[in-house]
Amino acid sequence: MAIPRLAIVLSVLFLVSISARSEYYSRTSRRVHLKPKVTHLRFFLFDILSGDKPTAVKVAHSNVTFGTSVIPFGTVYAIDDPLREGPEYNSTLIGNARGMYMSASRGSDFCLVMYIDYAFTAGKFKGSSISVFSRNPVTETKREVAVVGGRGKFRMARGFAKLKTHYLNVNNGDAIIEYDVTVFHY
Repeated sequence: MAIPRLAIVLSVLFLVSISARSEYYSRTSRRVHLKPKVTHLRFFLFDILSGDKPTAVKVAHSNVTFGTSVIPFGTVYAIDDPLREGPEYNSTLIGNARGMYMSASRGSDFCLVMYIDYAFTAGKFKGSSISVFSRNPVTETKREVAVVGGRGKFRMARGFAKLKTHYLNVNNGDAIIEYDVTVFHY
């Protein structure tokens, strides 16, 4: 009986001595004053739900459906949409949008909540991306989503994107969306 107690006491003393000798490491550097940059981007996102090679696929849905929308309330889609310079299918490919969106409205005001990373694979911003996490009220003619981050040339990005539906097929959900993005970054 004395041996287990001794082992427990020694274990506790050992753990206390380890935590007493360990140090938290941090390094504070001088604040660097970087000059903010403003970049304006314009591109088109092709969101295709139909056909043999859709760029958006349903990954989850609610057991209860509301309304007759192409994307019912509670439906989650994973996307890998192409980004192009223009609204034509043969316009130059400049990147891709990867992430997900969810239908977040039970009523007639069709609304998505989206998390999407817009990566640029060509041009001046090749290897960089912006991240959007925002509500997208699809039925509104003027709508805006928040840019909440980025990587590469868009590190520490913040800003907004104005969205305009260039094409929408209400029967199958296929859409071409114009993005006019203003990004503040360093």
